Amino acid sequence: MRITATVHHEPGRHEVTVATDGRETELELPARDDGPGSAVSGGELLAAALATCFLDDLHREAGRRGIEIGAVEVVVESEYGDRGVPARDLTYEVRVRSRADAGLVADLARETDLLAEVHATLRAACDVELRSVQISAP
Repeated sequence: MRITATVHHEPGRHEVTVATDGRETELELPARDDGPGSAVSGGELLAAALATCFLDDLHREAGRRGIEIGAVEVVVESEYGDRGVPARDLTYEVRVRSRADAGLVADLARETDLLAEVHATLRAACDVELRSVQISAP
């Protein structure tokens, strides 16, 4: 699987396109109001990438195991310091609505954390911690 992301920016124009094996999707990310560049930072996109990866993989793994899940919310937080310094304290929380056994869903979330490819990529260079999993009935 080949994934690409392209950002094209010029005065009055800001376009972001992502693609997997040539299947393109355009993202709506605005330009900054106060100067050139994107209104969304790379750190914010990294957080969104982690949240999206976990969400997609949780649904994939739930389907493989026959576990029905409903709403899912993933909140990623990170701390950045001075310019050029990598993020630290990268954590995320997961909230899942499901009629399935809460222990089963929590195990699914923990297993998904270990399988999530974006997480694995970052963990090769820095720690990523699943801080909590919250389960509630619909």
